[in-house]
Amino acid sequence: MRFYSTKGQARPVSFQEAVFKGLPEDNGLYMPEKIPALPSSFFEDIKSKSLAEIGFEVMQLFVEDEIPGETLKNIINETLNFDIPLKQVQGDVFSLELFHGPTFAFKDVGARFLARCLSYFSRKSKQKLTVLVATSGDTGSAVAQGFYGVPNIEVVILYPSGKISRFQEQQMTTLGQNITALEVDGVFDDCQRMVKQAFLDEELNEHSNLTSANSINIARMLPQSIYYFYGWAQIPKEKRKNLVFSVPSGNYGNLTAGLIAQKMGLPVHHFLACSNANDTVPNYLETGDYIPKPSISTISNAMDVGDPSNFTRMLDLYSNSHSNMKEHISGFTFSDEETRNTIRQVYENTGYVMDPHGAIGWLGLQKYLESHTTNGIFLETAHPYKFKVTVEGEIERSLKPVLEFDQKKKQSISFENNFDALKKYLISR
Repeated sequence: MRFYSTKGQARPVSFQEAVFKGLPEDNGLYMPEKIPALPSSFFEDIKSKSLAEIGFEVMQLFVEDEIPGETLKNIINETLNFDIPLKQVQGDVFSLELFHGPTFAFKDVGARFLARCLSYFSRKSKQKLTVLVATSGDTGSAVAQGFYGVPNIEVVILYPSGKISRFQEQQMTTLGQNITALEVDGVFDDCQRMVKQAFLDEELNEHSNLTSANSINIARMLPQSIYYFYGWAQIPKEKRKNLVFSVPSGNYGNLTAGLIAQKMGLPVHHFLACSNANDTVPNYLETGDYIPKPSISTISNAMDVGDPSNFTRMLDLYSNSHSNMKEHISGFTFSDEETRNTIRQVYENTGYVMDPHGAIGWLGLQKYLESHTTNGIFLETAHPYKFKVTVEGEIERSLKPVLEFDQKKKQSISFENNFDALKKYLISR
């Protein structure tokens, strides 16, 4: 399998090179040269397959012989050593809980897979790598935990100061060792911009072996398709017809992975792209005009992205056709007030506790169901405890702690919002 750039100005590369490079030299994003179709037998037997077995069959189609079969199985088994349960919340509405991994967020799947792929490839090539990543919250903690202590890999995480939850910050700033956190005076889009500049800077790349762990890296994004198959496998057969997935969306890697799963044969009727006040993609779906804008801070901070990178992959999947994309995806946007009200009302009506991101997925699904009779799965992307102040304020009870870092010292470097400063820092390391 070869991987090409969405901008079409860079040469196609192998899976290993796409993983190492992270970003093509033309500033596009890597995509597989074809979306492989799974055989009908895969879906006929899917109920009997474990999460790891599904993961192996899906990822082997993209990795092929670049990672030996038994090694890939071990990578998948280590990546997916936790459950991703589907829970019925109310009637025909189900929650796919993606927060049962070590950092309690959906990004554990992609980050753990990427870390293990990079570890395998770096040992094989004897290359020392620097993983450079921007985060709006959950990516940083998932990457920090996924790469912690991995030989030959240093991790540098850029996050916006004061714009992520305390729990998220603790998860990425209390590890030390090969994990460095840069607390940037800016917003997520500033962090992402600097990371992209770093990958395109020739002098910096001649000096450092940089790679990315954001969903711009193909090995971070692709494994996220696995849990769409697993969620579909868990829903009762009689409820699979016209099934809709509602996806809380920020940088749109999660939704892109679902769209790829659909093109691999997963019988999904429709996708919902659900955002907070950062409504660039829902506006595009409505108007056909893509107008990026500065990100807005919200209580669902992992989605505070004004110019989502993976939108270019979405366009690529639909041949840059707005009408094509709109046929498969509907966009919705919701305010913090609507999000808070939903957390409270769903808890009062069903007893189910959701985080602000899952609440937006629920809202989008409810909006869609007003004019469609079908069954739906919304993605619950983070554990409610990661946003305990917000959630506890609405449900009026204390959440049971999942993990605390209070006894560990925060280790971060205050950093200016300036690429030249970042370049100088990386070269000096």
